[in-house]
Amino acid sequence: PPWAYNESGGNSTNRVISGKYPTMQIEELCALKVPAAENSVLFMWATAPRLPEAMQLITAWGYRYKTHAMWDKEMVGLGYWFRGQHELLMVALRGKMQPPPPAKRISSVIRARRGSHSSKPDQVRDWIADWYPNERKLEMFARPYTEMWPKHDGWETWGNELPNDV
Repeated sequence: PPWAYNESGGNSTNRVISGKYPTMQIEELCALKVPAAENSVLFMWATAPRLPEAMQLITAWGYRYKTHAMWDKEMVGLGYWFRGQHELLMVALRGKMQPPPPAKRISSVIRARRGSHSSKPDQVRDWIADWYPNERKLEMFARPYTEMWPKHDGWETWGNELPNDV
């Protein structure tokens, strides 16, 4: 989600982020009507400072938290207490969904060098597609399609910066 960062302490994180795309307050995010199936898995990226809001959002959208993985970006970024080098990939369920088959389960630590602002490791999308080949897939808060932000086959997109597929 396009988290807003309003912490004090002289850090310019919110200015950096809001200069890249419009951010949203937690109340706005919770009020969104998520176009997801009754039985679905939510894979949601959250930064460490937004962990409480991520848990709140999971519940507001009708999901139950199950677990998370950690993305080691292999380089430090901004931060208030620590200069962040990781993001969390939260996993939550709505209805009845199964985890990936045992033979396809991966480590909870994803190591991939950070790319451009807000881009995520492509292999995560590939894993999800492999784990759930027959399920519809939706990328929320998608960015405009460019060479750096390509549209991915088999994924519908939803976001305020592009024409919506949903």
